[in-house]
Amino acid sequence: MELARIADCVIVSALAELGAPTPTCTVATHAGSFHCDEALATAMLRLVPTYADAPIVRTRDAAAIAACTIAVDVGGTYDNATLRFDHHQRTFDAFFPGRSVTKLSSAGLIYKHYGREVIATLSSAAGAAALSAATLELVYQKVYDDFIEGVDAIDNGVSRHDDDAKYKVKTDLGARVGRLNPSWNEANDNGVRNANFKKAMTIALEELVACVNNIVMSWLPARAIVEAGVVASLPSEGKRGRAPPQILKLPQSCPWQSHLFEIEAEKGMVGAYKYCLYQDGSGKWRVQAVPERLGSFASRKALPEQWRGIRDDALSELSGIPGCIFVHASGFIGGNATEVGAESMAETALTM
Repeated sequence: MELARIADCVIVSALAELGAPTPTCTVATHAGSFHCDEALATAMLRLVPTYADAPIVRTRDAAAIAACTIAVDVGGTYDNATLRFDHHQRTFDAFFPGRSVTKLSSAGLIYKHYGREVIATLSSAAGAAALSAATLELVYQKVYDDFIEGVDAIDNGVSRHDDDAKYKVKTDLGARVGRLNPSWNEANDNGVRNANFKKAMTIALEELVACVNNIVMSWLPARAIVEAGVVASLPSEGKRGRAPPQILKLPQSCPWQSHLFEIEAEKGMVGAYKYCLYQDGSGKWRVQAVPERLGSFASRKALPEQWRGIRDDALSELSGIPGCIFVHASGFIGGNATEVGAESMAETALTM
């Protein structure tokens, strides 16, 4: 997909600049400094057939906004029936369905109503097979969780942490979009801002495409692998008395963590698995501790402290397990040359 072409739309500061006759479909957003949420929102609209060729009018003039087909991040109204998607009004209290922490920004509002169309367009462009309704819904929720909510949160001032930050991050999408605004000592007219807004749309779209492609082409196919691994680890019909499994074995490396957490919840066995074994790209086997929660650096059961930071023959001698390669200093992952060796490491670690 040619992202630059999608973002290379007509952007003006007044409807009069479009000339006569005025296009039947126009998108309004605010003038002045721009932010990540409306850059992403307008970029997403370019992926919706109705608005694919619609000029973008960057204005704060109420009459011009009213004359546009759809308004994003401006206008003081949220009403899907009239295609008004602002979130700045005092009465605004909209969240993504099923969520209650982060209010929607203009990006979240557009995604809420058009996200499924956007995903269908991007997944098709990536060469994926048509998504079933259930799969589309799964991806729709995942893209919001992994990407859109972060944009909403930053725009609405929702902090990720309750305590003081230990360091600053100035390379996130919002920061990169923000740097495209002219500084106080640079040319600062509408032409410059509108040209830079196109750049902002492009980088926001690049992030969205990368997110959707990763979910559809990588994360989604991994679910079948993890599901098969879970099923294989469960007690057979004749052995229902066995303790719940604690080791998950996969035939290859894949994005397994989020799937495992979901499958555990679905099967009523949250917290059961302590280690995941899989073969890496070199043919060796990894023993990875399952994190306490998704995204956490803490493990449910880290590999034994006495193994950490030890390698190769020294580790094999210490553990009594042939073929050991390493155990990370934090104990979250280790390696063995063979499948049997990796299994022995996990089984032994469970007892220590």
